[in-house]
Amino acid sequence: MKLKMSENSLFAILLRSPWWISLLIVAGFTLLSFALLPEAYVAFGVMGGFPFLVIAVLAARKQWHAPSTARVSEMLTRVGAMSWRDFSALIGQIYVGQGFAVTPLNSTAADFLVVKGPQRTLVSCKRWKAANHGVEALRELVAAKEAQTAQQCTYLSLAPVSDTAQRFARAQGVSLLSGDALARFLLEKPRA
Repeated sequence: MKLKMSENSLFAILLRSPWWISLLIVAGFTLLSFALLPEAYVAFGVMGGFPFLVIAVLAARKQWHAPSTARVSEMLTRVGAMSWRDFSALIGQIYVGQGFAVTPLNSTAADFLVVKGPQRTLVSCKRWKAANHGVEALRELVAAKEAQTAQQCTYLSLAPVSDTAQRFARAQGVSLLSGDALARFLLEKPRA
């Protein structure tokens, strides 16, 4: 069973924030426990900071392995200069490197069906250079997902999608990869 965390929960926000912020919260718990609690209860107060220590460690690990801002910017520039054919081939190679079986689709809605075990995901990257990404392309992708009996779908783009499209994607369970997130995906090491 997977535990799903809200995008705006405190822990989700801290996981996206610099690791040292969570560590400051731990220090705050510790200092306040020593300053405000009777000696017999200080240990319990300090333990209240433990979840934040775990978040600090997780965030530090994630940020340590993340590509630098310069590498992300360089990748976005490089990808922006690619033709769709080259970009599509790169996306296919990344999924193959991660252990997925990749099937190109002759569809306006999706470019690939990627399969790993029982997980079937449709990937759309045809409109990746479009200046404006609206809801219609996402609607087509969701319809194709249902037609292909896929469990997930992913939409890749250089530019961010509109707020309306983001809300639609959240409601329909479409994963959006754009801008820096797309560059980080492209820079990730394959996970077999």
